[in-house]
This record gives sequence, C-alpha cells and structure tokens, in this order.
Amino acid sequence: MSLLEKLKTDVLTADGAIGTLLYSYGIDFCYEELNVEKPEIIEKIHQDYIRAGADVIQTNTYSANALKLARYGMENRVKEFNEAAIQIAKKAAAPGGQFVLGTIGGFRGIRKSDATLQEIQKVVQQQAEHLLTGDPDGILLETYYDFEELSAVVQMLRTMTDTPIIAQVSMEEPGVLQNGISLNDALHQLEALGADVVGVNCRLGPFHTIQAFEEVILPEKAFLSAYPNASLLDVEDGRIVYVSEADYFGRAALSLRNEGVRLIGGCCGTTPKHIEAAKKQLAGLAPVVAKEVKKQKPVVIREANPAINEPIHEKVKRERSVIVELDTPRTLEIEKFIEGANLLHEAGVDAVTMADNSLASPRISNVAMGAILKQQYNIRPLVHITCRDRNLIGLQSHLMGLDALDIQDILLVTGDPTKVGDFPGATNVYDVNSMELTQLTKQLNEGISFSGKPLKKKASFSVAAAFNPNVRVVERAVKRLEKKIESGADYFISQPVYSKEKIEEIYESTKHLDTPIFIGIMPLTNIRNAEFLHNEVPGIKLSDEVLERMRACGEDRQKSTEEGVRIAKELIDTAAQLFNGIYIITPFLRYDMSLELIQHIKELDAQKERELVHADSSN
Repeated sequence: MSLLEKLKTDVLTADGAIGTLLYSYGIDFCYEELNVEKPEIIEKIHQDYIRAGADVIQTNTYSANALKLARYGMENRVKEFNEAAIQIAKKAAAPGGQFVLGTIGGFRGIRKSDATLQEIQKVVQQQAEHLLTGDPDGILLETYYDFEELSAVVQMLRTMTDTPIIAQVSMEEPGVLQNGISLNDALHQLEALGADVVGVNCRLGPFHTIQAFEEVILPEKAFLSAYPNASLLDVEDGRIVYVSEADYFGRAALSLRNEGVRLIGGCCGTTPKHIEAAKKQLAGLAPVVAKEVKKQKPVVIREANPAINEPIHEKVKRERSVIVELDTPRTLEIEKFIEGANLLHEAGVDAVTMADNSLASPRISNVAMGAILKQQYNIRPLVHITCRDRNLIGLQSHLMGLDALDIQDILLVTGDPTKVGDFPGATNVYDVNSMELTQLTKQLNEGISFSGKPLKKKASFSVAAAFNPNVRVVERAVKRLEKKIESGADYFISQPVYSKEKIEEIYESTKHLDTPIFIGIMPLTNIRNAEFLHNEVPGIKLSDEVLERMRACGEDRQKSTEEGVRIAKELIDTAAQLFNGIYIITPFLRYDMSLELIQHIKELDAQKERELVHADSSN
C-alpha cells in the first residue's frame, strides 16, 4: 500500500529529529557525511524511531545539496551522500515496512540573498534526482520559511516526478508566515501547486502548532502534516536544549489529530521518547474528516498617521530639494551640532541627515539627535540606518521606535565593516543587506512585522537608498539601482562626486529611471582631507584636477576653504542643471561651508527663475 493510500484511512506517526540526537552525541561536523563515513550511527537512529513506533522515517539528507555542502568543501559529494542515505533508511525500514521519505531542507530564512530561486531549484533538482533513484515513498520538503521558495520547489518537483510530495512551511508566528500570508492560505496554495501532503515543522512547539491548525480548513485532496519542535529552545552552559516532557508531546499529537492532521512527527528537540508517546496516543485512531474551524479574528490595520510634511521623494520629483548631512558628535557636547542644524534649517534645507556611526565609529545616536531636532526645534531629520550594528530584532525595534517618534525619512545602508572603525574587533551583524532591509521596511509600511505578524498600524517610511557612482563602469552601478528600486527604494542619495564629467555621466546613465536621485556634494577642507577621501574612504574618488587644485593651496586654511567651496559650487552648477536633488555633506561640522553652498543654490534657482520670466515676457 502506498503512503497516500495509507493516509486515507490512518493517522501515521512519523519520526523525530535526527540532528538533535547527533548534536547530543557531540558530533560537530557535517551530519550528512555520516551517511558514508559512519552509516551505523544513522541506521541506529532510524531503528530507534522505528522501535518507538514510527510508521514513517526520513533520510539524513536535510543539507545534502551542493549549496549547503559547499560550507564543508563537499559540494561534489551530493550523489554519494543522498544515495547512501536512502539505502540506510530503506535497510532500517525493510523488516517492518515503514515508509521512507527523502528529505530536502529549505534554504532561505529572511534573507532572500542567501540564494536565488534559480540556484535553489538547480541544487534541489540535483538532490531530488539522486534521492529518487532509491525509490522513496515520498519527498519531504521541510523547514521552508520563505513561501516563494517552497512554492517554486514544489512546482519544479511536480514536473519531475509523481512521487508524493510533503511540503512543510515554518512559521515565525503562530498561524502566519513571514510574508504575512496565513497558514491556511499557504497550505491550500501548496495543495493547488501539486503537493500531496501539506503542513508545518520547526520553529514552534506543540502549543503554538496546535493553535495554528485550529484556523486551518481541511484541504480537499491533500493531507495535513505537523512536525512541531519539542518546545521553545533554551540555552544551558552554551548548549541548545529543549525542555519538554514526552507525555506532553504525546497529548499534543492527539490534539493535532483532532485538528485533522494525519502525519504527525517531531522536529528539533524531539527524540524516540517523544515519538513513542505520540504513537501511544494515536494508535488505532481514524483520521478526522470534518472539523470545526476556529474563525480567524479579523485583523484591523489602521492607516499610518497623517504626514506632516510632503515626502521628500515626492517633492524632489517636482522641484528643487536640498538636504544636508551633519554628523552627530563623537563627544558628549552637542551645542555646536544643534547650532549648525538650526542655521541649516533657517537657510531652508528640506532635511538634516545624520549618518549611523559612519566609518564604523561611534557617535551620539542619530535617533536621539533626530528626536531632539524634531521635537525641540521643528527641524526635519533624515536618519541613516545601517545593517551592521543591529540584528533583525534590533532593526525592527529601531524602526518601530522611529515610527513612534514620527520620524519617517530614512536612508538604509549596509554599512562599513567594523574593522575600518574605532573598534575593529567588534561584531558585524549583517543579518540582512540594505536591499533586504528596504523590503522589510516596506512590509512595515503595510502594517506587517518582519515575522509576518500584523502590527495594527501601517508605518509610512520614505526610504532612501545609497548610490555609489564612483566606479569605472557606471552602468553596473545603475543595475544595482534598478534592483534597489525593485526592493522598494523611493529615491537615491549618492556618494560625493568630484567631477562635472561624472555628474553628466550619471545623468545619461540614469535618465531612464523615474526614481529621483540626490547628487552628493562635499566641500573639501584641505589637501590632507582630499587625499584621505581619495585614497582611504570606500566609494569616494577625486579627479586629478581637484587634487591638484587643493594641493596648490598648501597649508593655508583660508585658501583651502575657499578653494574647496569653489570646487563644490562648480559641481553644483552642473548638478543643478540635471538634477532637482542636491545632497550636501558637511565636513567636520563646518556648516559655514554648507551654508555658503545652500546660498549658491538659491542664487542659481533665482537666476533660472528670472530667465524663465524674461523668456515668457519676450514671447
């Protein structure tokens, strides 16, 4: 009898975690390598689960694909590991006739950049081909947090084989996936794509898994599966542990059966004792064919707070917009910063932008200073956020705090690595890159958290992205801009540019884009400043002409300042003709230089207005 035929009449008990047992044995190398080097260990685990009562076991192949094996330099052993695994499982199952599933694990967490869909499909196809040579009773797709990924894999496998496909998502929150889709909708979509069994595994323990299934309508054709963790994880003496009584897991298995689940096993933290307890509860029970579905509570997500100011990316599409960067202090004295910000505000800038510990060196929090500027001086802050210093928890909390402060203008950047800053031994986080953070921030704008949980209110962030045009081939940088636009960037802020020819090149390369660009202009203070920027700061390059002009000023502070401002004005003359957005970067809190450039922009715009009036009167 086939697996699907058996599921029509029976509730089947599956096995539990393999990795948990291997971890408990102290094995700290590639688990899939054991299929070849120590097959007796894997066979014993299968036998232990079978003795515990498992009707279905899975192969030790969760990570047996080229992408994951590459971590160990074993990407060329995919065939060897998968074919050995299926043989071991078949051998263990032969005496009792248990069903054997060939396991393929998910790839992406919240980071889509970990692997493209094309890369994933390629390696899954290769792994599946080797598993299928062993004639498994089904293919188990487990621990898929990214629904797009799982959907693509199911569709591809369905074109490859008629072997039953068990497709399991992993939830960040009970009843909802990280993209905000409900578990019920996700499972029914997987059924429509051709999965024969649909369900969940990992991340959540029995309580929340049962809770999630209470809102799931029984599929018309597919069967339901559930492999919950033993419990939520804990850490003791540096080791991951799961605290759960086997009897509790057994009672949970019965509750899952009552919600219509027909294939019930365990994931992280589960052992043969947990499966034995589940089998005792499930033995002899027929599947549930009808259930009362708990109505989902309507999720009300209210609109974002009304905007006080027009979004910067909207204004700059229509007319001149000037934003000025003013670095927050490295020390605890803030008076000069406040003074500079006030003068810039009085000069008419649209926003004062503040970097997020630029060059990986600590400064006073830009959120704290942004809140002071906004609340005490009515100055509009534009806050930079780097992916370097905060994990996903910190990033979402940070953004939620900004929303609470009604600070909506942000620039998202990946961030300089810590080794270039004051604390070279500090940890780089980089849970996500700037494009992924942009996507997640736009998710907040829909009222959905990073984990998919509703937030009851929409945020309204206007998201800027960074643009480095100081490269040999600008077209490549523009390709990256296009990807950032796809991720949700509303506008771009460029690194400082130091040649009129480069500004013209940027215009020609980006004029097909509807997304506005602010051209970065940073006045130079002296030749040492110029050479440092040119030679040591990533993403900034100066022309030979600019370097020579600054060098000619020698050590004369006044001449250097005047020449630095003169060069910046010449660049603005070109930029203002081609772009509405001008981004002035204030060097070393020298806001006097920025104020002079702002005045120059005003004079240019006034002159242009006079010329237009004169042209109209002449006509």
